[in-house]
Parts: sequence; C-alpha cells; structure tokens
Amino acid sequence: MILRTKRLILREFLVDDWKPTHVYQNDPRYLRFYDRDSMSPADTQALISAFLGFEAERPRRNTQLAVLLASTGELIGNVGVRREAPDHPVADMGYELAPKHWGHGYATEAARAMRDWAFGDEGLARLHAHCIADNAASARVLEKLGMRREGLLRDHVFQKGRFWDVLLYGILRDEWAAGEGNE
Repeated sequence: MILRTKRLILREFLVDDWKPTHVYQNDPRYLRFYDRDSMSPADTQALISAFLGFEAERPRRNTQLAVLLASTGELIGNVGVRREAPDHPVADMGYELAPKHWGHGYATEAARAMRDWAFGDEGLARLHAHCIADNAASARVLEKLGMRREGLLRDHVFQKGRFWDVLLYGILRDEWAAGEGNE
C-alpha cells in the first residue's frame, strides 16, 4: 500500500526502517510526552516488527505506514489507523514525526492522507484520536483534520512523575464528506 501527497510518500514499513525510526524515537523533544526516556534498538526493532505484522493481517485490522519525504526518500515518521476488528466502522488514528521535521505541515499532510484513505477506501464511519493536552501542536493537527474536540480526561495519564490531561478528538464520515478539514 502506498499513498502519495504533494510532498510525502506513505508506504508499508520495511525491516530496515527501524534505524531512522530509532533516531527520532530517542530525541528528547519527541520523548517529552511519552512514558520513557529512551528506546533501545531491540525495542525499536520490535515496534517495526509489530508494524510488519499488521501488514500480514488478513483481513487487515491495523494499518501503520512509514512517512517519507518524496524529494529525498528520508523516513520522517509514521501514521496509522487501528480498528478493534477488521470490519469495525470506527478506528483510532495516530501519527508521529521526527522533531527535526516539525513545523512544516508534514504531520497534517500525512494524517490528512490517512484520514481520506480511511473514510474513502476503507469506508469508516468515524475516526478518533487523542493527545496529551500539553501537546498543543498535536491538537492543532487534529483540528486541521476537521476533528472536533469531544472531551478532556483530567489527570488521565501518569508518566514522568506527574499526571497529564488527555484531549479526545473525533470526526464523522459525514463531516469529512462535507469537506471539513480540507483547507
């Protein structure tokens, strides 16, 4: 599976993708909102192995794609949609991007392509996502996708020695079809 945007290529993961993934997964800026201070090479390889396992699912329940710059082929992150069951019409969406590529609209571009695929090709009825409330950049990406803030879970996650609030977002198929989040 390959999705293309103006500046990005979203493709299935390859075994060697663990190397560039490992670099950004260990960047302190990336780790700010995660419950770890680093990721070992073995852990990164296990993560990529899980993504490769998603590709083998038949029928497929999870789709996680590597995000590459079309101009250079550099892997800069990933984006995915995960369902409870292969035929379930609702899915959770997530994305991550190497910090050195933040601020250029790549996360929005990749997530928008995945959202459009999920509603278009996969026929989903609803997509939802969550982010740590302090992660304003991630919340902006979700809002640019046309997702509405549906809730706030106060002190929902305990990590890095403190509680964090979590924001919940969602978009319905009809909202997507009406062009919400397509500016």
